[in-house]
Amino acid sequence: MANTKNIKGGKFNFTWFYIIAGVILMSIYFFGDDQGNQVKEIEYSKLKEYVESGYIEEITVFDDGEIKAILKKEHAGKIFKGTPLKEGARQMVITTTGSIDNFDNFITEMKTPDASGKRKFEGTLEYDKDSGLLSGFLWNIAPFLIILFLWIFIMRRMSGGGAGGGGVFNVGKSQAKLFDKNNTPTVTFKDVAGQAGAKQEVKEIVDFLKNPQVYTELGGKIPKGALLVGPPGTGKTLLAKAVAGEANVPFFSMSGSDFVEMFVGVGASRVRDLFRQAKEKAPCIIFIDEIDAVGRARGKNPSMGGNDERENTLNQLLTEMDGFGTNSGIIVIAATNRADILDKALLRAGRFDRQIHVDLPDLNERKEVFGVHLRPLKLDESVDIDILSRQTPGFSGADIANVCNEAALIAARNKKKAIDKQDFLDAIDRIIGGLEKKTKVMTQKEKEAIAIHEAGHATISWFLEHANPLIKVTIVPRGRALGAAWYMPEERQITTKEQMLDEMCSILGGRAAEETFIGHISTGAMNDLERVTKQAYAMIAYAGMSDKLSNLCYYNNQEYSFNRPYSEKTAETIDSEVHKMINEQYERAKALLAEHKEGHAELAKILIEREVIFAEDVEKIFGKRPWASRSEEIFGNSENTEKSKSEAAEENAADAAADAGTADTASDAPAEQAAE
Repeated sequence: MANTKNIKGGKFNFTWFYIIAGVILMSIYFFGDDQGNQVKEIEYSKLKEYVESGYIEEITVFDDGEIKAILKKEHAGKIFKGTPLKEGARQMVITTTGSIDNFDNFITEMKTPDASGKRKFEGTLEYDKDSGLLSGFLWNIAPFLIILFLWIFIMRRMSGGGAGGGGVFNVGKSQAKLFDKNNTPTVTFKDVAGQAGAKQEVKEIVDFLKNPQVYTELGGKIPKGALLVGPPGTGKTLLAKAVAGEANVPFFSMSGSDFVEMFVGVGASRVRDLFRQAKEKAPCIIFIDEIDAVGRARGKNPSMGGNDERENTLNQLLTEMDGFGTNSGIIVIAATNRADILDKALLRAGRFDRQIHVDLPDLNERKEVFGVHLRPLKLDESVDIDILSRQTPGFSGADIANVCNEAALIAARNKKKAIDKQDFLDAIDRIIGGLEKKTKVMTQKEKEAIAIHEAGHATISWFLEHANPLIKVTIVPRGRALGAAWYMPEERQITTKEQMLDEMCSILGGRAAEETFIGHISTGAMNDLERVTKQAYAMIAYAGMSDKLSNLCYYNNQEYSFNRPYSEKTAETIDSEVHKMINEQYERAKALLAEHKEGHAELAKILIEREVIFAEDVEKIFGKRPWASRSEEIFGNSENTEKSKSEAAEENAADAAADAGTADTASDAPAEQAAE
């Protein structure tokens, strides 16, 4: 029995259409209006002879200078000598003239009767725009054909691209990228360092899809969705890529903004199409990155009506995730760093059964993250992951990756064959404080004022129990900051009022030193005052750390709320308490500086000479800090105190840690610094 194949009809190939059109045009050109006539090309002088001899019956002159003349039947044989005449065809001669006006004068002369009253040309003379049917075709039909071709071309382009195409006919199609066994991402859970809890939760989702019977035989159900929540750069999208790399199921990936278009109803249509494709591929995973673009709480935007396109898209998403229809085998994973603005209906169990918090890495997790990003780098023996992880509190995984990359670039810039410890220190300084600007022009008085200011920070922080341990102070401009004091913040889960007051006093040490030792204040403390003011308002209005407003929190996370959750009288009380708290710490800072003014003066002098001082320099002047921390034990020891200043500075730079410190700017727009 012969095998038969099911041959499906393919799409019409427009190339054949173009070929046929070209053949028609060529046929018109070569066999157009002259088809059926017997034609002979002659010289212009010959035509004049034929006219004078009375051989011509009819003449047509075209605006391009071409002349077609039809011969009289009785004289045609004289001109077509040796060529048999076609029956039923008209004999015609063709020539061109350089001047139509001259030819017109010639014909007028030929029509004028001679002395005997006889005319040499008694035929008809006509004028036409162009010669041949091709011209008429181009002028009358070609524009419509051009429009037709353009329409066909545009429609093909707009309807092309399949389900992910960006055409008008596919505008309601899902824009999700499909990852399956043929194009699985190479990222796995081994590439995701830290985040052990988040990784465990995501691994369970992969296990659900691989071995569902282990969980379902006890009566459990596969979770329908998981929401990854955390600050930017903590690895939410990386976790999703790892899920795609580990799971042996189809994986649809898209952004929340891919649902929203300028056309009404497109977002809802794309949601329906996405889940339709997912049902065909089930079991599978759908990943929606930055879901806050479409999942924002409904009815909170006063400028938009109830028929908002984004709200319609969200309604469709809610229906697809947990409506009357069944979506068994489909797990939705979403990521956002703004979970507080998401709609409550989206967060409920049955849609997102789990909220997985992906927080900033702690000390041990930073070690793991450094271990991942240091693998491809050529490192020197001086690089210590433990020290690097302690120098970068508050850094996200993306920040750590940036540190490693900056260190490699710095080492390459200095023509090194391996990346050493100093390169990483410089990279951390570069990321937090900005690029050094040693060529910035400053007067001697400005340099002294900056040194006194920064020495004030160092002095106050040295004598406060809860102030962050000092690491380094510099008056070398970085970015828009004229100077900076670098600290090693301790990682705390909770912060007491005493700790926050000590930090506030330390931040105000720069302004207090200016007033105490210079006699006037400057704009150099602008960034300090901004940080202190924000911290004081947070302590009083949010944390309830005020005597008059104790145990009260006025925090309001309603995005579009225009009403404050307290009265005008309470607002005045908050302002008064903030002013009181800041003034108390300012006076406290001035008192400490007055008590240790000799040490402060010596510290400022050293700072002017070296431009950079370290914790051991402060220890020589004030003695060992009473409240030594683990950070100070690691970074605050000085082995060779008798070395020259330049040698000590180089060695201290290799041992110093740089993290979020105070930066003092003299501009109206202070540079932002990394906070604890």
